[in-house]
Amino acid sequence: MEFKLAVLPGDGIGPEIIEETVKILGAIGEKYGHGFSLNYGLVGGIAIEEEGTALSADTLKMCKRNDDVLLGAVGDPKYDDPKAPVHPEDGLLALRKELGLFANLRPVTVYPSLIDNTNFKPDVIKGADFIFVRELTGGLYFGKPKRQWKTSRGRRAVDSMAYSEQEIERIVRVGFEIARMRRKKLISVDKANVLQSSRLWRQVTIEVAKDYPDIELEHMLVDACAMRIIQNPRYLDTLVTENTFGDILTDEASMLGGSLGMLASASLAGVPKDGSRTLGMYEPSHGSAPRRAGQDLANPIATIISMAMMLRYSLGLTEEAKKVEDAVSKVLEEGYRTYDIMGEGNIKVGTRKMGDLIAEKIGS
Repeated sequence: MEFKLAVLPGDGIGPEIIEETVKILGAIGEKYGHGFSLNYGLVGGIAIEEEGTALSADTLKMCKRNDDVLLGAVGDPKYDDPKAPVHPEDGLLALRKELGLFANLRPVTVYPSLIDNTNFKPDVIKGADFIFVRELTGGLYFGKPKRQWKTSRGRRAVDSMAYSEQEIERIVRVGFEIARMRRKKLISVDKANVLQSSRLWRQVTIEVAKDYPDIELEHMLVDACAMRIIQNPRYLDTLVTENTFGDILTDEASMLGGSLGMLASASLAGVPKDGSRTLGMYEPSHGSAPRRAGQDLANPIATIISMAMMLRYSLGLTEEAKKVEDAVSKVLEEGYRTYDIMGEGNIKVGTRKMGDLIAEKIGS
């Protein structure tokens, strides 16, 4: 099969980790007979420097013409001044908006070989493997009214958590479809004991559940979910949640994996179904780490796993996705590590070597 991909290396370590990810993609293409046409563009700080904007109209058009977008990282300390007219992150936000990316997927996997790399007791986190489906374009961050003002008694501010039935239904359907691809259990996270928006969320979720009789549905309050992540993460599988709750919970859960360099991410513009194709943007959860750029130090695994998610959720290549994930696991089991996940007795390798090792496992 032939696929067209937009590739945006971005800033800092972005080009290095994208190079290794493309290497893995090439190994998959060779093994399974797929063709991947790669179309490169600029985003972030490098785009500001060379094109005067964090995301040019031409790059956006190119992204829309392709099946998916593979992104490295954006961010440059030269633009940290809040008064700067444009910031690298503006390009990322524009991509999400213009591509209609409403569903964020963030998997949390505790690799057995990395179980001692965290602050948690190994017997608590061993075997944890779950995924968040986070609504990305609505809720508290975007609701109106949103303002700050002065009164005779002092300053006041308001933010609104607003959701429509349609916004809830589409993200919940993503949750059910992801659950169907996994262990057929969906936890819907809300605060229905207090918030009207969460009560609507729960009502709509129950209605949508009628279309998925094969999926076990559980409702869980957000505070209980925060505790469950720490207390018994093995209990979790697929979780769907609104924007703000998802933002907080995914950051909490990220600590289970041992390093930001292991955290993949995807943002989808549609409801994925097994074997179907859905537009998505795939990127690591970490930033551009400019101080590590150009030193062959960065961990490319988060980006490689993000690419595996692209194969599974956007391109319908389930077997190929699993091949990538298994290759990563085997390399880690053999003790190879980048600096961020080093432990006693491990073999330290750089960005390029890690990519070579994973590619070799795919080809073997």
